[in-house]
Amino acid sequence: MTASTEVSGIGIGVHSNRRAALSAGVLLITATVANVIGTGLSRSLLHDPNHLDAVSSNANRVAAGVLLELVAAGACVGIAISLYPVLKKWGASLALGSVVFRTAEAVMYMISAVSLLSLLALSQRFTSAVAADQVSFRAVGDAFIDVREQAALVGVFAFSVGAFLYYCLFYRSRLVPRWLSVWGIGAIILMFLACLLALFQQNEITTYAILALPIGVQEMVLAVWLIAKGFNVPATPAVRKAEREPVSVGS
Repeated sequence: MTASTEVSGIGIGVHSNRRAALSAGVLLITATVANVIGTGLSRSLLHDPNHLDAVSSNANRVAAGVLLELVAAGACVGIAISLYPVLKKWGASLALGSVVFRTAEAVMYMISAVSLLSLLALSQRFTSAVAADQVSFRAVGDAFIDVREQAALVGVFAFSVGAFLYYCLFYRSRLVPRWLSVWGIGAIILMFLACLLALFQQNEITTYAILALPIGVQEMVLAVWLIAKGFNVPATPAVRKAEREPVSVGS
């Protein structure tokens, strides 16, 4: 391989990494903002004692929330896919695992969104139902809300595992500053703890929002870093291995 070819290959790699960093940064912001706004639009309605009436009278608001939740779900998958070509050089199995778990996260968020759409359809029928049937409608509505909450919890579990995997690869590779990787790993552990508390105490995951705050802030800092500075350019694993090997001197 000639020197010019090597330089050309390095240039292409740097350009590809910059594009991956930019994509991941934009998607991190998109996923967080869309999810926070999307779930926020319907949260108060679902906590209303007469939630079927509340949902029915705010149909457009609920539909907008569902749309944003679907956008967030797609962005979650996009984050891991954007990072995969860069991270696989440092651990192909961990990089692939992050894609798998963040895809599972997106599927759970889609199930959560579909449950809300089903609740919206049910609420519109509820308003025209006779009093004798309204008890049954309320029972089905409660079931849709339960499915939504449990799917969201499983989705956050999947997010925690997927994010932990790529933060470990960030730490190993030094593609981002190690303080940022360590912050991510620690924050994900807190997020996982919140999931366990929600699971065993049968509460909504939002009950433990204080434990989710560190990873929310960290991912926004990471997103800004990736957009503004991109990835660091550390030595590749092969080069590091060669540097550690002793140089043999012929007799």
